[in-house]
Amino acid sequence: MANFRLGDYEFSRRQRSFTSAFGFLAIGLGIGALAALLVTPKTGRQVRKEMRRRYEDARDAVGDLSDRANGIWDRRDEWADAARKKAEPVTRVFRRG
Repeated sequence: MANFRLGDYEFSRRQRSFTSAFGFLAIGLGIGALAALLVTPKTGRQVRKEMRRRYEDARDAVGDLSDRANGIWDRRDEWADAARKKAEPVTRVFRRG
């Protein structure tokens, strides 16, 4: 259970903790990426080309995940109906008592 004292909610502390951890992760990733770019033995043109290719690959992967998630979201009603039909005999037994 959450501790509901004036403005001091357990959930708000968890949210702050998650937000600050996510922020530090993003900062660390940025610093790591910058350091990797500074010490790479490639030319600037090669680095930009590779970064562009990786960005496009990541964008395609996110698009694919989005399409899969939308497909699952669209089939949720079918799955709910199938689950209801499978559970129907059991619910009849419990309703009879």
